[in-house]
Amino acid sequence: MTNVKDHGDRPVALKVAGLRKTVHSGFRRRSREILRGVDLEVREGDVFGLLGPNGAGKTTTVKVVLGFMRPTAGTVEFLLFCARLFAIEAHERRRRVDGLLSDVGLEAAGGTQLRKYSKGMLQRIGIAQALVNDPKLVLLDEPMTGLDPLGRVEVKHIIEALRRRGKTVLFNSHILADVAELCSRIAIMDRGQVVWQGAVQDALADADGDLEAFFVRTVGK
Repeated sequence: MTNVKDHGDRPVALKVAGLRKTVHSGFRRRSREILRGVDLEVREGDVFGLLGPNGAGKTTTVKVVLGFMRPTAGTVEFLLFCARLFAIEAHERRRRVDGLLSDVGLEAAGGTQLRKYSKGMLQRIGIAQALVNDPKLVLLDEPMTGLDPLGRVEVKHIIEALRRRGKTVLFNSHILADVAELCSRIAIMDRGQVVWQGAVQDALADADGDLEAFFVRTVGK
């Protein structure tokens, strides 16, 4: 698998501008700002990696984009994707479910209870669930966390297949090797802000092909 060539003139699929999120916790309801003005731009056809150390705000950003959390300030624009449920005819539901189970390698486990699924199977069925409405923009939160090497390969194949079908994918991850392999563009977050955003090829060129070295240098500033 190779990185997709970056095209800056492609239409924007997702734009996040000035995103802020403050939470209040504890007995005294002390406020803590988790996101401090996040700016992101994901273009059509990108596989976009969202990186950052623990507590950087990656998952909170994804939750706000998906509408699971309300932002304190800022805007989230979907230009190719609208988070809504579609009425799908029964015959089409069956066809689509069968196809998705095949896509994620679970056609033999379609009748198995989810509680009997392995971690990797749960990750893959979660991806299938996200694709039921055939969205143009797919957001995945740590899709390869906790997987064994085989499970990671399977999920990477799914993401590659989405890219080949022209889907736009945004996912956050701590596994930099997977990001370097899959992504065309990345954003690096630290302490609630995006501190670097650009093409993976540019990051690799700036660090002699070592994305980990680039990441450490960027968040260490």
